[in-house]
Amino acid sequence: MRNGLSVDVEDWFQVGAFETTIARGDWDGLERRVEANTDCVLALFAEAGVQGTFFTLGWVAERHPRLIRRIAEAGHEVASHGWDHARVFTLTPDQFRADLARARAALEDAAGVAVNGYRAPSFSIDRRTPWAHAVLAEAGYCYSSSIAPIAHDHYGWPDAPRTPFRPLPDARLIELPITIARVLGREVTAGGGFFRLLPQGVADRAIRGANARGEAAMFYFHPWEIDPGQPRVRAAPFKSRLRHYARLGAMEGKLRTLLARHDWGRVDAIAAQAAERLA
Repeated sequence: MRNGLSVDVEDWFQVGAFETTIARGDWDGLERRVEANTDCVLALFAEAGVQGTFFTLGWVAERHPRLIRRIAEAGHEVASHGWDHARVFTLTPDQFRADLARARAALEDAAGVAVNGYRAPSFSIDRRTPWAHAVLAEAGYCYSSSIAPIAHDHYGWPDAPRTPFRPLPDARLIELPITIARVLGREVTAGGGFFRLLPQGVADRAIRGANARGEAAMFYFHPWEIDPGQPRVRAAPFKSRLRHYARLGAMEGKLRTLLARHDWGRVDAIAAQAAERLA
């Protein structure tokens, strides 16, 4: 079964772990590594012969338009990750509309293709944002992959559905939750930092389990996770630094193995299949 392969394109200083340490106003003065790191991801995907979806910040697209065009020209999907990684539950509905519009304009201008998919920064659509899916549907998005159905100190909606669903009865919008793995009785996401920190078999079991149930798994990671040479933010809390920097050097090899073990494709294709099943 083909699974959803996704990359959340943001730079090392734009992550949730550092949002209280590095001010957005300082971003333009920091070393940007997102283009080189994303090019490495593109090379990994080409080597493995796979295509995926790049959920990209509008902030990145505005500053690196040629990167966005390369992503699209390689056959990958360009989708939105919002403008500057503001969590949805920190925005009003009107602010969310403006964020979506600004990001989409930058992405479509750079890529030369329509943007129809969205992922909330830090999976920040949850029970605090009952209006978010309606705003996405109003904006014409076909799908969202913005829910992590787990309990986590930074994100999570543990009682949300675990499989694709229509969040609104009168709209075509599909929500594709991130695939969940179990470790020693605890539920975690099968991608991102948990994939980097935990043994390879944890994600493999979660993906195979989803496929055995007739479901496509939804996997994600970030370009900065394959960059062990990135700057260190010494002022960040210890827990944030541990989460962000641990096992960066192992990530590229783990990704190569994962790409070879499972069948992968773009998220828009997974969303289209889900829409047919839920029609």
